[in-house]
Amino acid sequence: MTKEQEDLLLKEGKMLPVMEHFYTIQGEGFHAGKAAYFIRLGGCDVGCHWCDVKESWDPTLHPLMDAVEIAETAAKYCKTIVLTGGEPLMWNLEILTSKLKELGCTIHIETSGAYPMSGQLDWITLSPKKTGLPLQDIYQKASELKVIIFNNNDFKFAQEQAEKVSETCELYLQSEWSKRDANYPKITDFILEHPRWRSSIQTHKYLNIP
Repeated sequence: MTKEQEDLLLKEGKMLPVMEHFYTIQGEGFHAGKAAYFIRLGGCDVGCHWCDVKESWDPTLHPLMDAVEIAETAAKYCKTIVLTGGEPLMWNLEILTSKLKELGCTIHIETSGAYPMSGQLDWITLSPKKTGLPLQDIYQKASELKVIIFNNNDFKFAQEQAEKVSETCELYLQSEWSKRDANYPKITDFILEHPRWRSSIQTHKYLNIP
């Protein structure tokens, strides 16, 4: 296959760079504890220095997979599908999500919001980053706002982001993993002062699962 053919298939969403896909338990946020099939797409240019999947950033490192085939594989395991990355909205998700819907799936996505929405999505976890802020129209579509706390300035950023989402959007603060011992006491104090917020913990890391 030529580079031009690959680029066309990517643009159409017929092929996608898949870093990994696996059946596990959702570890964080509103749906923590639920069985889900994760599809992690390669490619991200937001560039968070604390990202724990930096190997996902370069999409050329990951094999191109047929969107329909990956949908069929995922749906055999579970009807709750999580699209993550990298930044999954870098890619055209229409074919993948249409097939998943045809197979009776509920589709979740975790995104920085830095790229336009595509595909049929049932639950949108918006995890905004200072290095690439969300597009304005995505804020009101967010089901869940999850802000990562790395330092004290991130609490102010979280409040600024919360002002842009809908009143029904769930609000979560989650410590960057390496700072968790120092940050969770601060997160607890913040939530007690601002009770609309909730704490999100990466339980999958404690459970030693993907």
